[in-house]
Amino acid sequence: MTSGSDNLVCVFCASSDSKHEVHNEMASELGRELARSGYGLVYGGGGRGLMGRVARGVAENNGAVVGIIPRALTTIEGFSDIGRTILVETMHERKQLMNEYAEAFISLPGGLGTLEELLEIATWSRLGIHSKPIVVLNTNGYYDALSQMIDTAIDAGFIPEGSRNIFVMCDTPKQAVDMLKSYTVPKGRYELGWSTALSA
Repeated sequence: MTSGSDNLVCVFCASSDSKHEVHNEMASELGRELARSGYGLVYGGGGRGLMGRVARGVAENNGAVVGIIPRALTTIEGFSDIGRTILVETMHERKQLMNEYAEAFISLPGGLGTLEELLEIATWSRLGIHSKPIVVLNTNGYYDALSQMIDTAIDAGFIPEGSRNIFVMCDTPKQAVDMLKSYTVPKGRYELGWSTALSA
């Protein structure tokens, strides 16, 4: 990887706490489970909410933490002093760097930003930009509606059946970490040459 960082898992999640304590607890437990399993964390760099809980869970168990945050968002998401924080100027830079640093992705519950990040990284896999595991921690059925939407899109012919498991779902942090090792890249992805300039 261009970053030179190893064993970092990118976690997408909310920059605020949930009204439902189970989501907050799962974020802390995922951080602990990642570190116990030998993984570090690359994430959105915020010190608040589920973001901060995952980062503290990793750091308190001797795991590496790299946060990447646009300057403009530090007033909303908080500037974390956990591990190393990289300031960037745009959301695109943030997502590109997270992809470069990460060897896999896990999505926790979150709002529009979390959903956008998950769907974009799944789209990047579909397009062949990366072949990394994507796991969704479906705490209390949070992502059931998304799973149903994927089924609807497959039925309509907009997503091929072979891409159904481009991201895989689980119920616990331990399952999420275990799935990083068992993940199989789905068939039917585009094999595009993103590193080769296209001729006119």
